[in-house]
Amino acid sequence: MNVAVLGASPKTERYSNKAIKLLVDKGHTVFPINPIHESIENLKTVKKPSDLKKMGIHTLTVYVGPNNISPLIDDIIDLNPHRIILNPGTESEELKQALNKANINYLEACTLVMLKTNQFED
Repeated sequence: MNVAVLGASPKTERYSNKAIKLLVDKGHTVFPINPIHESIENLKTVKKPSDLKKMGIHTLTVYVGPNNISPLIDDIIDLNPHRIILNPGTESEELKQALNKANINYLEACTLVMLKTNQFED
C-alpha cells in the first residue's frame, strides 16, 4: 500500500519517524513529505502532498498540527488519497470540513496503534 507521511521528521523520537519505520517494516511503500529534508530514514522526501499525485496514495497520515495545516489543505485535497489519518494532536476543523466537502474519507486515530493492532489495512 502506498502511504504518505505528512510532517515526516528525521528526529527518531518523533511519532512521524516511528510511523515511517513501522510502515516500512509492515511492507508498505512510504513517501515522507517534508519541505526541508531531502531524505528521511533513507527514503527520498517530497516537498508537498500533491507531488505524489501520480503515485496513487492510499493513505495520507498527518503529523502536522492544526495551526500549520491551513496552507496545505488545498494540496491535500488535490492529492485525493483513499483515506487520511489524523493522528492525535493534528485534528483540524478546517481540514475536516474541506475533506467532507471533497468526499475524502478520514479518521481520527493513531497510525502507530493501528499498525501494532493490525487495524491499519483498509
